[in-house]
Amino acid sequence: MQFLPLGIPRPFQKESVDNYPGVLVPLAHAKRHPTVEAEYARRYSQEGEAAAPEASDSKKGASEDGKEAENVADVEASRVRGVWDGTYTIEGLREEINEDVAASGHDSAYDLKSKVINKAIQDIGMGRYNWELFILCGFGWFADNLWLQGVALTLPSLSAEFNVSEKQVRYTTCSLFVGLCIGASFWGVGSDVMGRRLAFNMTLFIAGVFGIAAGGGPNWVGTCGLFAALGTGVGGNLPVDGALFLEFLPNASGSLLTLLSVWWPVGQLVASLIGWGFLGSHYAPDKGWRYFVYTMGTLTFVMFLARFALFHLFESPKFLLSRGRQAEAVAVVHGMAYKNKTTTWLSEEILNEIGGDPAVVADVKLSTTEVIRRKFSSFSGERIGPLFHTRKLGLTTVLLWFCWLTIGMGYPLFNAFLPQYLANGHGSSGAPISNYTTYRNYAITSVVGVPGSIIGCFTVDIPYIGRKGTMAVSTMLSGIFLFLFTISADSNYQLAFSSVEAFTQNIMYGVLYAYTPEVFPAPNRGSGTGIASFLNRVGGLCAPIIAANIPGTNASTPVYVSGALILAAFVAMCLLPIETRGKQML
Repeated sequence: MQFLPLGIPRPFQKESVDNYPGVLVPLAHAKRHPTVEAEYARRYSQEGEAAAPEASDSKKGASEDGKEAENVADVEASRVRGVWDGTYTIEGLREEINEDVAASGHDSAYDLKSKVINKAIQDIGMGRYNWELFILCGFGWFADNLWLQGVALTLPSLSAEFNVSEKQVRYTTCSLFVGLCIGASFWGVGSDVMGRRLAFNMTLFIAGVFGIAAGGGPNWVGTCGLFAALGTGVGGNLPVDGALFLEFLPNASGSLLTLLSVWWPVGQLVASLIGWGFLGSHYAPDKGWRYFVYTMGTLTFVMFLARFALFHLFESPKFLLSRGRQAEAVAVVHGMAYKNKTTTWLSEEILNEIGGDPAVVADVKLSTTEVIRRKFSSFSGERIGPLFHTRKLGLTTVLLWFCWLTIGMGYPLFNAFLPQYLANGHGSSGAPISNYTTYRNYAITSVVGVPGSIIGCFTVDIPYIGRKGTMAVSTMLSGIFLFLFTISADSNYQLAFSSVEAFTQNIMYGVLYAYTPEVFPAPNRGSGTGIASFLNRVGGLCAPIIAANIPGTNASTPVYVSGALILAAFVAMCLLPIETRGKQML
């Protein structure tokens, strides 16, 4: 590997298998990763148990010799599939790949070779590279909520400095959501065309640059424009980072994709602590929010530097394969094995054996048009239709999308304007509270909310509670606490209920992120989760518009609407017919 001065890896060097000696082993000597072997053992055991009653009926009257012959045939079939003793054969590998491709609905040479790369990554398993990538991808989740809450914290100061009403200033959040929606759409497709590595770095670069610039906003409209611009960077983090992390993640460690959501409340916590320091202190109103935004922008830019200069990010092997760069795709897998201090059996010869030689086969490389077409095919009727194939699955799909829409609207209706709600509170004597108390209470709320995401990871596997129970109870409590928040304007009372609400809503969001991909069938999982994410963003875009145009002068009205939307999601969760605890993904 080539390095810049000070030992910094060259970020755009082309990969070669020659850079990673000693990691390639012959396929015949390769062993499956223990977690993969255990997964196949469970899968075929379940298939055997399901077929047992039917098989026993058909075998009645068969001789002992006949039964023994059938058992031998079963054993031989397992050996061919490479399942029995954990070893690989090219025939068994080809059969497994063909099964996976048949389930996905795409059978080009590119798809065959992509599945081979998936198998190789599974056998490498989790290691140093994956854990480093977990942290750096976590920066994306962190930045997303850092700026969502950061913009919310500036609203009282923007209202005071630029003489904008409390309702009108809520359009500031709307400008951020416009940027988030544009960024999610552009970078989600752009990463498939330009590459994951470029998108991975540019999203935080744009957010950092415009975040620093927003601190010097000349007026309210200009500040909103800069917030929208940084949103185009931040908005790309979730789709790009999630896709990149997933492509380097062994299937047996798929729950780690859900664990990325832990970075979400940490982003709010950091924003609240920085806000408490600058907005709740002795700084003048026209200076405190600027120093706050400068600091947030600088922090975002430092995260970009950590990604770009301190970590050697491998380009997605699937992207390289789609652009006809097969040798580099193999080298990336070798590099991952090298960094994880293990070996791999993947070679170009094996890829060609399964998917064909690129010099002969025409559909290994995908054109830009084909890449974009595949990206948008997730939203085609052909991909969405199977989500309604059965009554149970169709009902689950509708209810789950409804939950994402209502929560996407209800969450920011409260959280994006929480500093305003807290600022309207008063002390025990009835006097208005200080800025210091407002932002201190917001920081405490953020601290209490962090453990929610972690606790949710454990409760989802408790018998008789599971995903549905954890999700429904936490959502119900979130809605109830929102209504209780409005009963009194006492600052201590509001602090108590904003804190417990933050705790339960983080459980709700964490489990919702886990349940959604689990409940959809694998061939259509991308379509189901993609539409859910889209509806969530649309709901978030609508929230500040609703908050700015609610009639009347009651400051608690948006909180009532937020509570009603969250409780509506709770009702939908109670009606979900599928529980995924303890079940393998389809």
